Amino acid sequence: MSKDARNVPALRFKGYSDAWEKRKLGETNSYFTDGNYGESYPKESELSDKENGVPFLRGSNLRNGELIEDNANYITKEKHAELTSGHLVEDDIVLAVRGSLGALGYVKDENIDWNINSQLAVIRTDKSELSGKFLVQFLLSWRGQKELLSRNTGTALKQLPIKQLKDVPVPIVNLDEQKEIGALFSSIDNLIAATQRRINALEEIKEASSQYLFVQEWKFRGYSSPWKQVKLGEIADIIGGGTPKTDEPKFWNGKIDWYAPAEIGSNRYVSGSVRTITSVGLNKSSASILPANRTILFTSRAGIGNAAILKKDAATNQGFQSLVLKDGVDVYFMYSKIPEIKQKAIRIAAGSTFLEISGKKLSQIALLVPELNEQQRIGAFFKKLDDLIAANHSKVSRLNLLKRFLLQGLFI
Repeated sequence: MSKDARNVPALRFKGYSDAWEKRKLGETNSYFTDGNYGESYPKESELSDKENGVPFLRGSNLRNGELIEDNANYITKEKHAELTSGHLVEDDIVLAVRGSLGALGYVKDENIDWNINSQLAVIRTDKSELSGKFLVQFLLSWRGQKELLSRNTGTALKQLPIKQLKDVPVPIVNLDEQKEIGALFSSIDNLIAATQRRINALEEIKEASSQYLFVQEWKFRGYSSPWKQVKLGEIADIIGGGTPKTDEPKFWNGKIDWYAPAEIGSNRYVSGSVRTITSVGLNKSSASILPANRTILFTSRAGIGNAAILKKDAATNQGFQSLVLKDGVDVYFMYSKIPEIKQKAIRIAAGSTFLEISGKKLSQIALLVPELNEQQRIGAFFKKLDDLIAANHSKVSRLNLLKRFLLQGLFI
């Protein structure tokens, strides 16, 4: 018999061995309420702003077990005082019962006395029986999510009525063990939040640095020469792509990487495509071999300006106008200029069904460019920032993976 079948989790803190009890939420001493305020529901005139109002949360403000104030609505303090049933207290669990079903948020000290709209409901546990900090982690686990999502009703608009919510079975565990489990996940969540704040700060530094360095309001010490205005076509060859006949087997599955725009995404570097072509296929199409470490792939249609540095010789389909940099141009400096190039490309793009930028038009975009050694200094600076951002994103991914593993192992 598996541990789960005996109501014992696969992972356990030392010192605990008793089987867990399962009980329906409605059989606990928990309090339930939602944001359906009837005739008292806020009118347009009772909405406010961040400086003068109280957060009036909706489903999009619940993210990964946290309450996120970004893009929140606000109600006046007078209306908030009237809607007392929606006032949040510490250790409450807020969950979406309409729209974003399965989304949850845990009320921390900074969220006390916020309010909820009609998409949300609140579970307030009896602390002598069940900790909200423990319960929210169970509800975030795949078991908890399965229980919540299996009880939705409605067709056009999925809902989770409180009556159905009360039928969700939850583990009732020794309070000390609940405390240990809750504290473990709080530590992981705090690490994730701190790492995300670091990412946000680094991205703000990058944005500010771009604004000041590229208009020469900031200069690295030792560089004083004015930048030269050039056209993109003067410092890079603009190379389009092509597609061999798709029904000709001898053109495909060769040794030449061949990229489609969807493969770029947010990647800084690419070095292996989903599909490959043969040398025969290359010669029978308008595609060209693009050299590694000198090429920035640049999407030219249906999403202009997604870019990546090519790390292995490759070709692309016709959804690109790639930049093959000439001598005297630093690849990472130019990659850091891509937001500017993208903005200008979109402005001059044409098309009725979708926007597209031609190689000819792209080559006419004007840029300010310094001498090579200053390009290299700036490129190295932005690469360091991007490396730090990428390392922190990787840390968040690893922490989320650890959390998913623990959520699976620590709950029944």
